[in-house]
Amino acid sequence: MQDVGEIEFASRLTEIADRITVVLDQLIPPAQGPEADLMRAMRHAALANGKRMRPFYVIETGAMFDAPEQNLLRTAAALECIHTYSLVHDDLPCMDDDDFRRGQPTVHKAYGEATAVLAGDALLTMAFKILANEDTHRDPNIRLLLIERLADAAGPQGMVGGQMIDMLETDSPRDLNTITRMQRLKTGALISYSVEAAAIIGGANEAERNALHGFAHDLGLAYQIADDLLDATGDEATVGKPLRTDADAGKANFVTLLGIEQARERVRLLAAQARQHLAIFHKRANILLQSVDFVLDRTR
Repeated sequence: MQDVGEIEFASRLTEIADRITVVLDQLIPPAQGPEADLMRAMRHAALANGKRMRPFYVIETGAMFDAPEQNLLRTAAALECIHTYSLVHDDLPCMDDDDFRRGQPTVHKAYGEATAVLAGDALLTMAFKILANEDTHRDPNIRLLLIERLADAAGPQGMVGGQMIDMLETDSPRDLNTITRMQRLKTGALISYSVEAAAIIGGANEAERNALHGFAHDLGLAYQIADDLLDATGDEATVGKPLRTDADAGKANFVTLLGIEQARERVRLLAAQARQHLAIFHKRANILLQSVDFVLDRTR
């Protein structure tokens, strides 16, 4: 039976996911004419069911500082555009070659490879347009900082760099240190941005920003190890995407290197550290604390 905290968290996660979908629906409207297929492909990817964890952290972290809701929603939507573009490209035959994502055919299966590449490109560039608009924040210096930080998190020293390390597997077998660095970039960089962006909008002080950075650092890695555990032990129908993909491709990950029980123990350790980082916020961080339990639940 779920306790009150689990019910509250699940309800809040669903609510935020739905609100982000509404925002994305408005930002990526249907189109007529030659670009109609491109817009349909973008909507296919962006409006699909998903947990929307990164937007969740933007909204909930910002709420701790009473940041304006519109600023947070638009920033969260921009971040989700980046995350979605990365999934569209990751699913391509030249990358992971996956047929299903979020319970539906991947974009290249539904619209063709060339359209999938362009849809990903369009979502990427749209993210920066959203942040640059004054509706995201009235202070142009804040908008510029949000753009700069997102470029860092998504670029060669962030998500894209992590994906490149992932692609080097056949040439250079991965050890634990390599996998940890890869995932801190590939997965952790955008999670870190989600709390950093909210802290920027909310005017957090240096101690608060450092605490949030530590929280995101540990939680992002815990989330990825939990994802590897889910890939090894989960059910495809429940998860909504192909599983056992690393094992089938002969790739090392946290589970193949540590084993299931040690991987679970690593998640528990990282979760405990993540909770400790939030101690300075006291009850203000209740929902973020509940999100740590969500990550732990994914390992079971």
